[in-house]
Amino acid sequence: MRHITCEGYQAGNAFDELIAPDGHPRPLARGLCDYIAELGSEELSGRVAAVDAAIMTAGITFMVYTESGNIDRAWPFDVIPRIIDGHEWERVEKGLKQRLAALNMFISDIYNEQKIVKDGVFPLEVLQDSKNFRAACVGTMPRFGVWAHVCGTDLVRHSDGEFYVLEDNLRVPSGVSYMLENRRLMKRLFPEVFGRYRIRSMDDYTARLYDTLAALSPRPGERPVIVVLTPGIFNSAYFEHSYLAQQMGAELVEGADLVVLDDDCVYMKNIDGLQRVDVIYRRIDDDFLDPEVFRPDSCLGVRGLMRAWKSGNVGLANAPGAGVADDKVVYAYVPQMIKYYLGEEAILPNVPSYLCMYEKDREYVLANLDKLVVKPANESGGYGMLIGPQSSAEERAKFAALIRENPRNYMAQPTLSLSTAPTLCEEGLAPRHLDLRPFVLQSSQLYVTAGGLTRVAMRKGSLVVNSSQGGGSKDTWIVEGGQ
Repeated sequence: MRHITCEGYQAGNAFDELIAPDGHPRPLARGLCDYIAELGSEELSGRVAAVDAAIMTAGITFMVYTESGNIDRAWPFDVIPRIIDGHEWERVEKGLKQRLAALNMFISDIYNEQKIVKDGVFPLEVLQDSKNFRAACVGTMPRFGVWAHVCGTDLVRHSDGEFYVLEDNLRVPSGVSYMLENRRLMKRLFPEVFGRYRIRSMDDYTARLYDTLAALSPRPGERPVIVVLTPGIFNSAYFEHSYLAQQMGAELVEGADLVVLDDDCVYMKNIDGLQRVDVIYRRIDDDFLDPEVFRPDSCLGVRGLMRAWKSGNVGLANAPGAGVADDKVVYAYVPQMIKYYLGEEAILPNVPSYLCMYEKDREYVLANLDKLVVKPANESGGYGMLIGPQSSAEERAKFAALIRENPRNYMAQPTLSLSTAPTLCEEGLAPRHLDLRPFVLQSSQLYVTAGGLTRVAMRKGSLVVNSSQGGGSKDTWIVEGGQ
């Protein structure tokens, strides 16, 4: 049996979320560490087994794409939560709201007057080579001027104890259902520990999401008909699509379930005939959304959907074209966007970045591949990255060639010392690196989740937290006023 205790836990050199450098629990973690000690190894192991069984029974899964086929896996969940002080979170929350407000102003500007380009704040060449700029969106202004209604911003805590923004996910950000399920599992199987803390609730997320979507309805006087558009059961996030539809009381549909008629309105096919749809929460990439405008071979989208949206007859979240800001090269300019549009300094700092499209940066990156993390501009899920300190000479040579071939598509960042937290492993509690994905909603109002999805690199020493790359997750507690 594993020896499970906070005593003797070695946090390592990184900032540890629960254990201070002197080996003692941080003030907010004392109650949790005492609770773990009181449970003992046998009881804790039993509850972990109960959590694993609950995950299987509830069908909480995600899809992993492999060369040999798609694999449906149970959601990997670690029962030791992450704790963040509520006062610290207030600053993070303000920073996230500031960031999404500026990003939405940027997207609106880019598809309309392009003032930020004309004023020399944002480079024209970055826009010209943008993979996610959609010419079909030029001249469009969605309701409230909001394009990215749901944003998942990835944060990391460095060894200095500060949170940094790693990237913004503005196209079809995923993971919120797992954040909510993590909390439900903890409440169900570890109810006693909740009595020791004042933990901010996140139970209102789906109600907030519903309100965000309902505000986009072109028929504000009526109860909106909202649907969640999914690519289908083989998509990696299908569990989330069905979960959110069920929680909001929305219909889960595929492209074949919808049709756009001559009145440029969207209708859902059902047993009574056709029912008009007001808002679509789409979980399909732009390329597949409308074969009339984007990929003509797409069977996932709805022909004429862009006509309906541009006519103002249906709300789309996130709006087509929002991905122009979901670009790791564009990311480097967000602090300038905040200053330009809001007249404010960025509350949350970016990770320092090198853009390979610029010769000086490119030469530095090529000379320091063994020290940097190199990322393609538009990949997700941890794919296509080079983590320099953990790479081979062959891998670095491959990336050097890729960078030289297409420098606009690559950027690099220093290898941060991501914070760690005690994680239940085969050897007991051991430090594992983690990040945090809070979710931000914007339509008529801005809302930030009380915490987010903490993702954990389950392999020792790994910095890759994505579930598709072997990562796991934790419940995230925002604790008010101490214990």
